[in-house]
Amino acid sequence: MHLIKDENGNPVPHGAHEHCHEHSQGEGCGAGCTSEGKCRNETVALLDYMLHHNEQHAAELDQMAENLEKLGLNDAARQIRDGVSDFQKGNMRLSLALTLVKEQLKEG
Repeated sequence: MHLIKDENGNPVPHGAHEHCHEHSQGEGCGAGCTSEGKCRNETVALLDYMLHHNEQHAAELDQMAENLEKLGLNDAARQIRDGVSDFQKGNMRLSLALTLVKEQLKEG
């Protein structure tokens, strides 16, 4: 498990995988959610964090594919690039969801 930090710099547990880049924001909406407004803010922060987190992973995977091509491992590189394409499609959907959430919360 690795840690991310919320907007106040407090560590928030996140996931069960490990990797070596820094997480800087986002937190879940759970037992610590004491008001509807706080839950909304936490949900927006988490969705925003996850979108940027996924974008970072897509860039890292794209670099990995490039490195594999340099090693002559073109079939593996192609599979990773196809996966990156899928990641990017998912990220577009997350981005749209984030935009919709922000717009609807402004109206509400």
